[in-house]
Amino acid sequence: MNNIIVNVTGQETRLALLEGGQVVEVYIERKKNASLVGNIYKGKVLRILPGMRSAFVDIGLEKAAFLYVADIRTDIVDDYATIFEDEGVSNLDFLHSKRHDLQIDELLHEGQEIIVQVSKNSMGTKGARVTSYITIPGRYLVLMPNLEHTGISRRIASEEERGRLKSIMDLIRPKNFGLIVRTASEGATQEELSGDLDLLLQLWASIQKKTEKCGAPCLIYNDLDLVSRSVRDLMTTGVEKLTIDSGPEYNSVREFVGNYFPKLVDKIELYDGSEPIFDYYGVEVDISRALGRKIWLKSGGYIVIDQTEAMSVIDVNTGKYVGKEDLEDTIFRTNLEAVKEIAYQIRLRNLGGIIIVDFIDMEKAENRHKIFSALQDAMKKDRAKTTISQITELGLIQMTRKRVRESLTRTLLEPCPYCEGRGTVKSAVALCYEIFRKAEKMARHGIKKVIITAHPSVAELFLDDERQRLEDLESTYAMKVIVNENHALHQENYEITAQ
Repeated sequence: MNNIIVNVTGQETRLALLEGGQVVEVYIERKKNASLVGNIYKGKVLRILPGMRSAFVDIGLEKAAFLYVADIRTDIVDDYATIFEDEGVSNLDFLHSKRHDLQIDELLHEGQEIIVQVSKNSMGTKGARVTSYITIPGRYLVLMPNLEHTGISRRIASEEERGRLKSIMDLIRPKNFGLIVRTASEGATQEELSGDLDLLLQLWASIQKKTEKCGAPCLIYNDLDLVSRSVRDLMTTGVEKLTIDSGPEYNSVREFVGNYFPKLVDKIELYDGSEPIFDYYGVEVDISRALGRKIWLKSGGYIVIDQTEAMSVIDVNTGKYVGKEDLEDTIFRTNLEAVKEIAYQIRLRNLGGIIIVDFIDMEKAENRHKIFSALQDAMKKDRAKTTISQITELGLIQMTRKRVRESLTRTLLEPCPYCEGRGTVKSAVALCYEIFRKAEKMARHGIKKVIITAHPSVAELFLDDERQRLEDLESTYAMKVIVNENHALHQENYEITAQ
């Protein structure tokens, strides 16, 4: 059984997707830096970079957005007879295959106004990546204005079902619009698909009206928040329910679902347990484990995960596992066990870009091929687009995974000030929210006064940015909270005591 678990606290929303009771994906969204992916802007070209075949576009954010030549619409689009790689929310690679000869200064000029959509969030020092190919996702379909293309999610395996959906698309697809059939469409009726299409067309009409009225830079369309997006994108037929621990958010989601996806209303559930929801479902433990560098395997072997600026590297080691037969068999069994954990950790940590996996050297080509095939199979559940290269004689596999948002590690950790950036510690914000959760847990057990002692960088948040939430905690539970600074404490260390 698959479930979605949502924890809403103050300025932060955390969401976990569970498959068979195991956490496989974690999303964290804070109001101060909410995801921009899917947002549509009217921007102004600031600078053309012919050497990089790209341009910087002002869309009203602190950092200019990056627009690559292959992401720029032209009036001539060649061939669309390519099977879509994923569900079409932001991946338009099939449009790029014949665009390598275009020069960006022939398509854009500085000062030009252009409609763009964010395809990748700002990461580190880089601004958001944008595209002029607009895609508007619904529950069942993705609408692509000004394109003549129909695609069906590759996750719909039945040829009979694919043929049925293709026939419906041929009947309902409007002229000058492309449609991508999402995985959730499997088994949907023509009426349901047409209803979804009507909503998308109405939304596109409103976007066009706003485009005509506002000047650049301007936000034209703001995509749904994390919880609503999860209903739209994650609640496929395999998801039994979405459980949320906030009454107001629960009511808001029920209203949203009732208006747009009425079949899903009964799957929305309010959590009213005394134990924090992420503790109850074991999510906190999995998140803590996902921040570690070393992951032990049941056999006694282990994997080590290192994330750098350019790539992520995963190393497999036999550790305490000595095997019962010959060395080759011991190595093969360790590698085979590691495959499942590697696929799980890549998805849980949301590792993106280039990933290098260093398996233990195997002499037999047959064993290397089995490990490669096992990794391919293990990655099939991952919704992100992944490309895996053949394993080398040294046991190396290079893979790429589509990166849209920051990894879990970079969301929750920041460069360590104690080792000049060579390591990481939990961020002050993450620690602040962690302390809040513990204080609330204590309050639910009847404790009326707590004293928090923390590093100044953490303590200052309680008295500044999070002061309102602190006051809300005190008033909700009739609790007194005292916050003290201690410069001698390591940033990750704190004390929370009851009185």
